[in-house]
Amino acid sequence: SVPGTKVELTVSCRNLLDMDTFSKSDPVVVLFVQVSGSSEWKEFGRTEVIDNTLNPDFVRKFVLDYYFEEKQNLRFDVPPGSHSTFFGAQDFLGQAFVALGEVIGSQRGRLERPLTGVPGKRCGTILLLAEELSNCRDIVTMQLCANKLDKKDFFGKSDPFLVFYRSNEDGTFTICHKTEVVKNTLNPVWQPFTIPVRALCNGDYDRTVKIDVYDWDRDGSHDFIGEFATSYRELSRAQSQFTVYEVLNPRKKCKKKKYVNSGTVTLLSFSVESEFTFVDYIRGGTQLNFTVAIDFTASNGLPSQPTSLHYASPYQLSAYALALKAVGEIIQDYDSDKLFPAYGFGAKVPPDGKISHQFPLNNNVENPSCAGIEGVLESYLQSLRTVQLYGPTNFAPVINQVAGTAAQVTDGSQYHVLLIITDGVISDMLQTKEAIVTASSLPMSIIIVGVGPAEFEAMEELDGDEVRLSSRGRYAERDIVQFVPFRDYVDDSGNQVLSMARLAKDVLAEIPEQLLSYMKTRDIKPRRADPE
Repeated sequence: SVPGTKVELTVSCRNLLDMDTFSKSDPVVVLFVQVSGSSEWKEFGRTEVIDNTLNPDFVRKFVLDYYFEEKQNLRFDVPPGSHSTFFGAQDFLGQAFVALGEVIGSQRGRLERPLTGVPGKRCGTILLLAEELSNCRDIVTMQLCANKLDKKDFFGKSDPFLVFYRSNEDGTFTICHKTEVVKNTLNPVWQPFTIPVRALCNGDYDRTVKIDVYDWDRDGSHDFIGEFATSYRELSRAQSQFTVYEVLNPRKKCKKKKYVNSGTVTLLSFSVESEFTFVDYIRGGTQLNFTVAIDFTASNGLPSQPTSLHYASPYQLSAYALALKAVGEIIQDYDSDKLFPAYGFGAKVPPDGKISHQFPLNNNVENPSCAGIEGVLESYLQSLRTVQLYGPTNFAPVINQVAGTAAQVTDGSQYHVLLIITDGVISDMLQTKEAIVTASSLPMSIIIVGVGPAEFEAMEELDGDEVRLSSRGRYAERDIVQFVPFRDYVDDSGNQVLSMARLAKDVLAEIPEQLLSYMKTRDIKPRRADPE
């Protein structure tokens, strides 16, 4: 995901256990973060101690780096205040476990969890509020012109351009934008340009922005015409009126008594737009809907045989089950109802042995949804016992089915993710390409996990990272397919936890961008989370 998505967690507790006999407890909350892919917990930080309360609202916040594609497990411990560095179990006020994605995925980024850990006692609750930091995802578009600039060229007029600098904490300046050169005029009008507010002032609206005016020379020895200073705040006032700046040349000012200026620069227009992020949409209520489709074709091998990709030994889940679990466990934090429609394709289905390319794993045509990833796994294992693996391997029917659902709500409140797990031997490549090109204009993404030893060229082509996918002369509007081969994640050491976390990470890394590209092309803004 975008590096630098920082999330600030604000912590409160309600109805804490009262441990002190003489006064109320003096609570503090300690945050532990689970080290990715292990069972080890590291202390991340602690809030301040608030004296004598059972309902603390802590001021000190936790700022965490947030990655959509990783499961970031957090543990909040409430020891009984700071007076004891080593607290015994008898004083413990409770703890709560939560994934960062659950906080972000909950309504308005607010989550309340019961505190547990003191046998036989109600420990109260912990309230978490997640807010994305980076006050400055704004993008500015502005246009400037100049009048009566000093003439610098011996022949003809000047060829002016502007250079923008932002000031740093230490008083130095960093260049952040250059306009184009407008040839042979003392009254240039530059093209509008766009720049992130971060680049202009690092989010500090009152910090100096310095602008130099130069006359362009072919040999690169551009002549300095003059300079002026402003700030983001001052520039932003131009939304209502023109702002005129005097261009001053300090050397001329010293020399000439009558010197007024070297011309003026006028800010003609200034507008700000927010670059929205994935978190904005999730907080604004966009729901991710997760559908699973599993390959039940004969090329996988008989499920009862150890060589089969569907074979689950008493000690180990099959490749299919592992892939499903790894990806599903992250996605489910963002799916409010935790109900996942799950289908199989390429099998003969009882009672009449008809070949189906979208049979519900739970055998319920009316309602193919399973409860949670555990429910999907259960139905998958049940289906393996009842259907006959067959063929051909057709992806298009299940893609079209999810596309049909996605097409019903296109206002940005619903986004669909289809996970296809397959051995990659596809039979309906043309129809599948057509289905994906059609789906590329809908609020959906497709993840394909290839299991087994096959060459996955066809899957790579569907992925469309190298070459944009097309079908009968139509190109996909956006890239919506992410393919990964499962075998890249099975490490020899048998450390499945680590390799499955890596699989989930790579599979899900493109989803936030794909969701944003859909919203952007349709000009859908995130709904504002309702203020309290």
